[in-house]
This record gives sequence, C-alpha cells and structure tokens, in this order.
Amino acid sequence: MIDQNTTVHVIDPEGKWMYRVGSIAALILVIGYFLTFPVYASVGFYPNGDEARLAYFAKHAMGWWIITGLMVFTDLLIVPIFWALYQSLKRINRNLMLLAVTCEGLFIAVDSTVTWTAHSSLLALGHNYAASTSDIQRATLVAAAGYPSTMLDSPLLAIYIILIPSLGIFLTALAMSKGIFSKSTVYLGWTVGASGIVAGMSRILPGALSALPIINALLVMMWYSLVSWRLHRLGQR
Repeated sequence: MIDQNTTVHVIDPEGKWMYRVGSIAALILVIGYFLTFPVYASVGFYPNGDEARLAYFAKHAMGWWIITGLMVFTDLLIVPIFWALYQSLKRINRNLMLLAVTCEGLFIAVDSTVTWTAHSSLLALGHNYAASTSDIQRATLVAAAGYPSTMLDSPLLAIYIILIPSLGIFLTALAMSKGIFSKSTVYLGWTVGASGIVAGMSRILPGALSALPIINALLVMMWYSLVSWRLHRLGQR
C-alpha cells in the first residue's frame, strides 16, 4: 500500500467526477443484483427440454422479464465502473487495466446479445406457445425454441459470462495490489478470479460444483461493494 502523498500523484485528479459516477454505478449494480435474488427464488430454474421450457417461460414470464431487464441494466453499469477503475489505475499498470477492460467488454457484448436475447426469445415463444390452439402451431414453436435453448445450454457460454468477467476482475485486482485500493479489495478480486475459473467450467465438471456460479456471483457483489466505497473516497480527494 502506498502512502497518501504518493496516491495524490498516482490517481488522475481530473477524473474525480468519473470516480463518483463509477462509485454510484457500482452501488446501483449491487442493488440490482440483490433485487434479482427474490425473483430467482420465486421462479426457480428452467427445466430441460424445449417444450418444457416454453411451458415454463409462459408460466413465469413476469419474473423472467424482470430478471432480464435488471441483468441487462446492470451489464451496462459495468461500463462506467471499469472506466473509473481504468482512470484510477492507468498510471499504475495501464496494460493490465486494458486487458481487464477488454475482458469486461467481451462479457457485456456476449451477455447482452446472447444470454439475455436467448431468454427474451424463449419468453416470446413461450407466450405464443401458451396462446396456440393447434398441435401444428405448438410443434412449430417448439422447433423455433431449439436454437435459443441450445445457446443457453452451451458450456462455452458459461465460460464467456462467468470466467471472462471474473478474469477481468482478477486482472484489475493485480493492478490494485500496487496502488490505491485496500488489501481486502485485492484479495477478494483474486478470489473472484479463482472461483470464476472453476465456476466457468462447472458445466463440464461434476455436479457437486454446480453451486460455484452462485458463490462466484456473491463474491462479485462483495467486490463491487468495496470498489464503490473506494471510488467514492477517491472522488472526495
């Protein structure tokens, strides 16, 4: 940890407004994540099988639209958060932060365009499935659900949406270890990275590790909470 006089020279004094924006965005992101928990608990997880999923999404459409909206919104909040982190750490290790920002940008792109687009497609198809009046209509909708359903089941998707953003946090924590963030933020960032690597591979690992994505998500929320507080302090300097 470097002293306060060194910190003043390391951080970008012209970026204080961005630190405040990043701090607020991180706080809202954590709140958004927490708001999804009771909704997830009320709807449960979708079953296997295309037709079963259509029936499920038709029944739990409201809950999943709320989840989809919150998650897309929180994905977008990562942009100002990591821009603020880049501004605060670029004079310590610009290359690490560029890699971290790239990881988070890849995550945002894939999560928004694949994960939640697939969910919204299944929600729309599920609504039509519930309203269909013939076996031919239902069979057509079940066939159409095959592609988005397969995308959600892909092990590669778990790597993109869990491992890649966790790696971005891990790289950010490496940059933090030489500068202006607390040791607890650094160590928690490393833990997020380690758990994300294993959680990202959980779909091809034994079922006993199936809870790791949830543990990783909780660790990520804790890390963003610490980041929010530290960016707030930097914005006050």
